[in-house]
Amino acid sequence: MSSSFQTSMAPTAAAAAKTEKKTPEEATKKGKKSGKPRNYDLGNGVLRFSRSKMYHKKALYKFIGKKVKPTKKPHKPRVIEKPIGGDKNGGKRFVLVKKRRAYYPTQDKIRPRPAKKCFSQHTRHIRDTITPGTVLIVLAGAHKGKRVVFLKQLYSGLLLVTGPFGINACPLRRISQRYVIATATKIDISDVKLPEHINDKYFARKREKRAKKEEGDIFQTKKEGYKVSEQRKTDQKEVDAQVLEAIKKHPDRKLLKIYLSAMWGLRSSQYPHRMKF
Repeated sequence: MSSSFQTSMAPTAAAAAKTEKKTPEEATKKGKKSGKPRNYDLGNGVLRFSRSKMYHKKALYKFIGKKVKPTKKPHKPRVIEKPIGGDKNGGKRFVLVKKRRAYYPTQDKIRPRPAKKCFSQHTRHIRDTITPGTVLIVLAGAHKGKRVVFLKQLYSGLLLVTGPFGINACPLRRISQRYVIATATKIDISDVKLPEHINDKYFARKREKRAKKEEGDIFQTKKEGYKVSEQRKTDQKEVDAQVLEAIKKHPDRKLLKIYLSAMWGLRSSQYPHRMKF
């Protein structure tokens, strides 16, 4: 009895040991397949199988010309006929199954929309190629074609860049990452400390209210042009001095200065999407 009992128990014990040894990774491999579709995206909107290939894989040719009869849903009556007593009442009346509301509000309620977010609540994204110290090529604005050094991303999502001013006359300014090409050239600006007051409000123009026009005052008053404040000048000198020190520490400092001062442009038969920056 003992030998037969041992032989009968042996396979069950072995099966239990197998089930215990299985890891969750092995179980997923041997068990159900993952939810990845067979016609997945290879990148840049290119699918693994073409449209004609999927036509044969799904055997769609079997269903061409076949018509399925539409299923009719049971129609619920909106009105019920009710008998009414009395000679002058007509004997019957049609009554609505669902009675109309007795009260209707004069104004619709304002529904809160939690999905709607203001611009201040939006998350700021930046391209992977743009990191602090990256040399960028400006494509729009007064300084288009110049190479600038990226310092940091501001709260509004705009990029804070500088020439430096002593090399290519590009001051501290903001620019969108749409109008910029990131190059492979980088400068180590870990030691550069930017003033805390340089933010989006720092670059906002002060717009004074227009005074009321009086008689004989039409041609006398002139529009004052933009003048750089003393604060901007001191901040520019402070930041540029630190950036120039970082450029001096670069192994190719002489070439880097020539590179930053040179203007960028395209000639005939040159295409930016084929170039490597």
